Amino acid sequence: MIGSRIARSYVVAGVRYIGLYLLAELAALVAVASWLGFFPTLLLLIVGGVVGMALVRREGVRAGLALADAVRARRAPHAEMTDSALIGLAGLLILVPGVLSDVLGLLLVLPPTRALVRNRLVARAERHAPGLGTSRIRDGHTVVDGYVVQDAPRPWTWDEPASRPRSLEP
Repeated sequence: MIGSRIARSYVVAGVRYIGLYLLAELAALVAVASWLGFFPTLLLLIVGGVVGMALVRREGVRAGLALADAVRARRAPHAEMTDSALIGLAGLLILVPGVLSDVLGLLLVLPPTRALVRNRLVARAERHAPGLGTSRIRDGHTVVDGYVVQDAPRPWTWDEPASRPRSLEP
């Protein structure tokens, strides 16, 4: 009962945010269309989408190469993985029709603004999950001396129940 109430409150909040986003997107589209006109606004949306997707493709390839370099160098690819996710989000925002989503998507494609967003996301994630902060520290390949202790292997016998051969007779 309590869990469903909490889930319902998240759904209601999500619907409110989506409604606010749609209203803001519509207001921005009407403002740009009244300023430029209908056809220039339509052309702006199309050109913004094409240019944005070209930028997403270029930055996506760059992020993929950086990820491969990090893996090859045997270091944890924290920034590269976050950049890849942010570039994917930018592509999604550019594909969604609208002025605000195109602007947000284009801002995420640019490396300086993407670095700002990445740093804020990492800081917030480390606040909510403190163990994440040490994963970047452990990336320095700290070695701790120690011994592995294992039980000596037992000799195999026929008397063990799991090791008896099965009979083929019913």
